[in-house]
Amino acid sequence: MLSELRVENLLLIEAATLRLAPGLNVLTGETGAGKTVLAHALDLLLGGKARSSIVRPGAAEAYVEGVFDLDPAMRGAVGDLVAPDAEELVLARRVSAEGRSRAYLNGRSVNVTDLRQAAESLIAFYGQHEHRRLMLASAQRDVLDAACGPEQAERLAATARVHAAVGALERRLEELGELEGARERELDLLAYELAEIEHADPSESEEAELLAARDRLRHVDALRAAALTAVDAIGADEGGAAAALSAGAGALDSAAGLDAGLDELAARWHGLVIEAAELASDLRSYGEGLEGEPRALELAEERLGVLDRLKRKHGGTIASVLEHGARCRARHDELVGVETAMEDVAASLAAARHELNALSIDLREARQAAAARLEQEVGTRLGELAMEAAGFEIEFSAREPGPSGADAVDFLIAPNPGVPATSLRETASGGELSRVMLALLGAANTGSDAVLVFDEIDAGIGGHTARAVGEQLRELSVGRQVVCITHLPQVAAHAARHFSISKDSSAEPARTTVEQLADQEVVGELVRMLGAPADDIAARRHAKELRKSAA
Repeated sequence: MLSELRVENLLLIEAATLRLAPGLNVLTGETGAGKTVLAHALDLLLGGKARSSIVRPGAAEAYVEGVFDLDPAMRGAVGDLVAPDAEELVLARRVSAEGRSRAYLNGRSVNVTDLRQAAESLIAFYGQHEHRRLMLASAQRDVLDAACGPEQAERLAATARVHAAVGALERRLEELGELEGARERELDLLAYELAEIEHADPSESEEAELLAARDRLRHVDALRAAALTAVDAIGADEGGAAAALSAGAGALDSAAGLDAGLDELAARWHGLVIEAAELASDLRSYGEGLEGEPRALELAEERLGVLDRLKRKHGGTIASVLEHGARCRARHDELVGVETAMEDVAASLAAARHELNALSIDLREARQAAAARLEQEVGTRLGELAMEAAGFEIEFSAREPGPSGADAVDFLIAPNPGVPATSLRETASGGELSRVMLALLGAANTGSDAVLVFDEIDAGIGGHTARAVGEQLRELSVGRQVVCITHLPQVAAHAARHFSISKDSSAEPARTTVEQLADQEVVGELVRMLGAPADDIAARRHAKELRKSAA
């Protein structure tokens, strides 16, 4: 239930607080007094678009706040947006004079989407032209689905999921079909590129070794000269390091066994003799080895050329070449298995379509059962709304299965006896549409706990019909909360709580105020709505009779 609505600096309203009651709450006032400002306020709480033009001239911002009492059903509807032990939900919007907007939920800043999600489960808003939505086939189907009960929402959700799956499988099958068409040509290209990479068998370690070898082979003469010069320097010929080391070894050997310390040093000296001999041999082998590889540089350059060509084609590095090869193998496997994949996807698609058809049949059966009840109930309510002779029917026609099933729904009405029922979209007047909508809401929307808000849904209606509209609004408000902005005294007389909206045009800018009327003040407001002077005795008597008949 919406227990309190606060509005500040919204259009003509400087400040207003409405403390609403269970049952039917009505808002009345002179034309132009700003009754629809409150409709703007509720639209903001529903996540409607914020415009700078709604801010009262001279004010920095407009502020709207709605305080809702949370019963268990509503707490379940808002889900994780509030704490489990929260007893109320406070929704708010601030709109600056520049048009910037902020949304709040229980004092915490949220985005407008979260605000809308919470509010849509709490408020069902029907504006002045909302009855025109009945012209839309989708809106008619939605009304019918609402009459099917809560299980229909589960059926619709399941149908939408399966329909999405069907669409995804259809797209995949189409992709696989396109693959199959270009498969042979792409397989040839993949086979060529894979063969080229596999034949080259590149590796990062090989490239590093080849680069090092190329640098070495490009300086082979200098390397050979250095090695052989070192061999000559260490050689055993007189004057060489090896000869000197041998002479030293002989001298040390002549004193062997005389002192342990010198013996240890002599052992180290013999190690140098051996190392020098081995080093000379290795240097000679190194130098001679360079002479034995006349085409080594050429071969290294050729191999690096092969690797460079692959790198230029596939990303610039050996790693990218290897990655491209892996992608080629995966794509090759995919194309090779496309026929099997098509068979699998086609089987899954057939199963999903079968499931979609089954779900669509479940939806249709639920709709048809609800339609029979709705036709009878709406017909009865239309009779109470001065359309006694009107006939109401719901026509089904098949369509391609979609997220809402395979039904096209059309509401038919025969306003006069003997006249065939025709589409509501083609024949109903504005007043008839308003009454049909009210009858449908009464018949189909009783399962919802949301606050119903009507912004002059009774436009174009008067006389006995207006009284019947008031009675049905009061009936609709039993066990729930209804807020109605109205210009009809026959409707206002049924209110459990009555608010009057008045405008002071002498203020600059003009100012609208909202006042909750006491019981004794309601009659005076009804007299005004009847278009009579305040002291008109007959009008006051009529107003009292309206109140009495509505009691």
